[in-house]
Amino acid sequence: MDSLTAANIRDAKLSEIGDLAKIWFDGWQDAHARIVPVELGRLRTLQSFDERLRAASTGVRVAETGGALLGFYFLKGAELYQFYVSAGARGSGIAAVLMADAETRLRERQVRIAWLACAIGNDRAARFYEKCGWLRIGTMTDHVEVQGGGTFALDVWRYEKSLW
Repeated sequence: MDSLTAANIRDAKLSEIGDLAKIWFDGWQDAHARIVPVELGRLRTLQSFDERLRAASTGVRVAETGGALLGFYFLKGAELYQFYVSAGARGSGIAAVLMADAETRLRERQVRIAWLACAIGNDRAARFYEKCGWLRIGTMTDHVEVQGGGTFALDVWRYEKSLW
């Protein structure tokens, strides 16, 4: 096992929120900026990701090795709500390690059918989810959070996975 897949998976520290927001912002720009409506892209600022992470900070799980943050996820009920890996750690296997941790946490919550939303056209993420056993069950309208407490209606692919 290489050093990245041997990373420590743990709860995030409040002092790491800024660095995690940068991973999220960069990952969102890479994966979503070209495939979602321009209006949503304007709302996805570094500050907006920072604020959302601060609001969820007690539930954020991170992957790190040698003090370097490689990625994170957090859950919302039965949903794998956010899942991001830094550009430098992509392809290293760390995403699979993070996913396994997320699925374990969902099982601990007694979730039988977990779900996640994937932006339509985010083919790299879709391939990863499918490789991990998630099934695309269709398209749905997700009301994604935006800065200021509102939402933005976005059609997404819905994936589900039976955890029992």
